[in-house]
Amino acid sequence: MENFKRRHSKLINSSRLLYQEYSDVLLNKAIQSQKRVDSFAEDIESSFPSSPRLRRKVLSPQDSYLQRLSVSSTASLWQDIPMIRGSRMLLNMSRDEQKLQEAKFELIMSEASYLRSLNVAVDHFQRSSELQAMLTNQERQWLFSRLHDVRDVSASFLFDLEEKFEEDIFTFHVCDVALKHAPEFRRVYLPYVTNQTYQEQTFQRLLNGNAGFQQVLERLESDPVCQRLSLKSFLILPFQRITRLKLLLQNILKRTRPGSEEEVQATQAYDALEKLIKDCNENVQRMKSTEELIYLSQKIEFECKIFPLISQSRRLVKCGELTALDFNTPSPKWKVTTRPIYLHLFNDCLLLSRPKEGGRFVVFDHAAFSDVRGEKCEMKLHGTNKNVFRLFLLQNYQGKGSEKLRWISALAPPRGELDLLECPDAPQVQCIKTYKARENDELALEKADIIMVMQNSNDGWMEGVKLSDRERGWFPSEHVEFISSKHARQKNLKEEQRVKNAKQQVFCKK
Repeated sequence: MENFKRRHSKLINSSRLLYQEYSDVLLNKAIQSQKRVDSFAEDIESSFPSSPRLRRKVLSPQDSYLQRLSVSSTASLWQDIPMIRGSRMLLNMSRDEQKLQEAKFELIMSEASYLRSLNVAVDHFQRSSELQAMLTNQERQWLFSRLHDVRDVSASFLFDLEEKFEEDIFTFHVCDVALKHAPEFRRVYLPYVTNQTYQEQTFQRLLNGNAGFQQVLERLESDPVCQRLSLKSFLILPFQRITRLKLLLQNILKRTRPGSEEEVQATQAYDALEKLIKDCNENVQRMKSTEELIYLSQKIEFECKIFPLISQSRRLVKCGELTALDFNTPSPKWKVTTRPIYLHLFNDCLLLSRPKEGGRFVVFDHAAFSDVRGEKCEMKLHGTNKNVFRLFLLQNYQGKGSEKLRWISALAPPRGELDLLECPDAPQVQCIKTYKARENDELALEKADIIMVMQNSNDGWMEGVKLSDRERGWFPSEHVEFISSKHARQKNLKEEQRVKNAKQQVFCKK
């Protein structure tokens, strides 16, 4: 990283906003743009991806090119750079070409804001002598992991983006730079994201049990350099950025000319980031599953045939206490008796247990996943026993309709990848408030995500598929808003199909 020490970014201080706020403003604008997609006024006024604006400084003709670049970039719009604004080159560009350059410039500006936040995370928090004194070597490793490496890779990436931009500010490229840096992204992001479970546990343990850590943290977070943002908001930045970077590349890909070299580079860069994120998620899930299995193995007893619970390939899909309904059929009137049972559904088997005190379970039966099915059961029963589904006959102890549907969905055979174009009339929603999945069958959502809805429960939950990555799961309806415009829904599907077609074209040629 010798170049990192010698070179200085021209854009890193172009905005006073740290990445947390910068990103939030952009996502809120994306949400508003989706809401007004059918409006002619929106089509004219917001045809370019907007970014947070600050008051523009008036520049004199004597100002140097770099001064103009740095100061004008506070607006974060490519078209507002003095050398671009009003130029003949800009006037000769089509709207689609302008939108493509704006999408590429947004990637550069957001990377500059991201690096600025990483500098605060590393220089202000990780290298704080006060904070270091409160932590053991192991705690430092779990809390900060390879954050400094993430920062260095971001700096190198931004420098190369700036050089590419300066070579030709009118028709600059960024996807070739992203593709070049993809191996470095994998080298630092994969271990950092994989460490997430240990990071969260360590942070919470220190916060709850180390008074000295709390006091030092409060002083550090109150420093103006943090702009009232918490350490935790800085630690999660790499998780958020790598996902956002994939979406920025996807946004560029949608605007490239089909069959062009730039489309090929955008497709390859997007695919590299998509694979990295998939591997990150699988690593996090694998670590989480192992932790869950170790914990459960200490809580579970078998009264039936014992089998080893801990396995590298096994993961917990869903668990919960339900009520088994037993019907006394010989009597003239059905008499229903109930008993609590607990289900642990894994990707390869189902355990049926009796709950005991102290959070322990006695397994009385188990079956391979392939031998288990759940189906709706339309029965009219009095009292609280209304949301019934058939496994043997099971009822959710809280009487939640969503739990019934979620169990049926979880017990269904594995599904193939959904062809989005075969569901043109399916409802779509847009995320307006971030949601962090709490159970394994839930779908984590970020602002501006578009989700195709597959089914609704009667108590405020939806099951859907994210258009951007085809991930499927349940989420609370209060975090999303319906997209009412048919034109907007069709546009979303066509854009996702555009990305899919580009990938098929590029990778089928090899």
